[in-house]
Amino acid sequence: MKAAEVLRRYAAGERNFQRENLRGQSFKGADLSGADFSEADIRGTNFKYANLRGVNFTGAKAGLQRLRALLLVIFCWLIAGISGLGSFLAGSFVSLIFEAYTLDNTDNLNIGWITLDNKTTGWISLIVLVTFLIFIIRQGIREGAIVIALLVTIVGLILAFAGTEEIAGSVVFAGIAIVAGLLLCIGAVLCSLQIAENFIGVFTGAVGVAFAVIGTKIETPIFSVPGIAAKIVLLAVAFSILATGVYITLLVLRGYKRDAWVHSFAIAFTANGGTTFQAANLTDAIFTRATLKNTDFRNSILTRTSFRNAKKLDLARPGTTYLNNLKLQKWLTGIGKDNNFDRQILRGVNLQGKILTDASFIGADLSEANLQDADLSRAKLVQAQLDGTDFTGATLTGAFIEDWNITVNTKLHGLRCDYIYLRLPTQEDPDPHRKPDNRNEIFADGDFENFIKPIFDTLDLYHNQNVDPRAIALSWKKLAENNPDAEIRFAAMEVKGEDSLLLRFKTALDADKSQLNAEYFEIYIQLQALNEANKKLLVEKDDRIKELEKMVHSAINAPKYYTDQSRKIEIQDSTIKSSGTGTLGLGDNKGTTANDINQPPSSPDDKNTP
Repeated sequence: MKAAEVLRRYAAGERNFQRENLRGQSFKGADLSGADFSEADIRGTNFKYANLRGVNFTGAKAGLQRLRALLLVIFCWLIAGISGLGSFLAGSFVSLIFEAYTLDNTDNLNIGWITLDNKTTGWISLIVLVTFLIFIIRQGIREGAIVIALLVTIVGLILAFAGTEEIAGSVVFAGIAIVAGLLLCIGAVLCSLQIAENFIGVFTGAVGVAFAVIGTKIETPIFSVPGIAAKIVLLAVAFSILATGVYITLLVLRGYKRDAWVHSFAIAFTANGGTTFQAANLTDAIFTRATLKNTDFRNSILTRTSFRNAKKLDLARPGTTYLNNLKLQKWLTGIGKDNNFDRQILRGVNLQGKILTDASFIGADLSEANLQDADLSRAKLVQAQLDGTDFTGATLTGAFIEDWNITVNTKLHGLRCDYIYLRLPTQEDPDPHRKPDNRNEIFADGDFENFIKPIFDTLDLYHNQNVDPRAIALSWKKLAENNPDAEIRFAAMEVKGEDSLLLRFKTALDADKSQLNAEYFEIYIQLQALNEANKKLLVEKDDRIKELEKMVHSAINAPKYYTDQSRKIEIQDSTIKSSGTGTLGLGDNKGTTANDINQPPSSPDDKNTP
């Protein structure tokens, strides 16, 4: 079906395009949200910049069209052949150890204006070859190429200045042949594996070997290799170069990080002309069981996109999306085992229904992720970013939620959670800050949501140095006066360490907490710059502001033993309360303080002004 026909039917209200042949069609910039392309053939199809929100690609076949794939495979065979000849040439240099003769039966090899002594050339070529293979296997392709380039350059220059140009020439020619043969072999095999099945990759490697063997039968104007020993050495060297190329290719395909750039290059090369979703909106799209090799996802919006049981996703071009994480790819397709995602960018990832018990997401960005019905038992969500994350129906029993960043947009409906930990375990305390506190109790249905809701339903103002109680009280008053629609009300205060204070304020549901936070600290910095006399004068005009100042001052100047634990002062049922060991004395405030302090005057010139 042509793209124009699909777009016409879509505009008329049709959404079902199952099993359609859409090969090579262009939907660039089109709006196809909600369409059903399940089991469609979308090889070579262009969805660049398209709106594909909620589109169903279940079982779809993406990638290269047949003709383009065939042409690329033939091109890889050609490169493999050149690789085989390069390996043959490198082996020929080494075989000169056995006095292989040129066609004019002299003891020297003449290449242009350079005359190479046979045995010297052979031994130096062998040294260069062994050095290169050792470095490339132990250190990587890039490092090995750099080492061999430096070795060839330095040794060649030294020998040239020493007056032995023929030996310097042998070093240069041997180095070029070895590097070219190996790199071309890796590129040819890797690219062919990206395009077609494994047997194509094996055949590509065989093409290189065949060309190396054929090389022994060809007599050129440069030299021939008459001796059986020389032929054996030549083939051994050629095979060793090609085998090393295949070995490194296998490492790269298994996700070997050291040479990952080679894989990225091969993916970019082979994805050209394949299905492209570049910069497309794939929010809530479904790729279940889809074949995705040679597919371009660069700059795609992959919020909550499902890749369950997708095939060959590792052969797609991920760009900078979360798909460039091979470990995460395995989780998305259902075969993942490694569950450490500390400090990784997982924004919008779809892990719905996944078994993530004991997984670690310390410092990870899971904003807008789909974790519906996921099992996060004993998971570490410490300092995780969870704005807009959907935990609907998830299991959080035993999870560690120290400083997790949930917001009003975080969905926590229908959670299954018997108990939770507010701190990570240590050797001294393997069972830290469990809630409920009584280890014989568990949360009843809905209790955990009620327990956790106040944590993200507040405006949090964190002070980590130079806490100024007077400036804090005045800043809160000014912020409330400037934003009456925000309905700012004092909720709680928490003290940690020697000089850190967290103030929590209730606000209207639609209040912009980010803007309020920025405005508060702008006011706070300005007030800190005032001298104490001016600040005191402002505070003395309002008894309610004086009360908040007294609370802050009392909290941060409490007895020393409080500073080793969190201390929290809350307003509940019009009463100031303190959680933690001991009581924080603030005078007789019961029944009056909360109601008074949550009503800042609109101006300093009111009835409380002395």
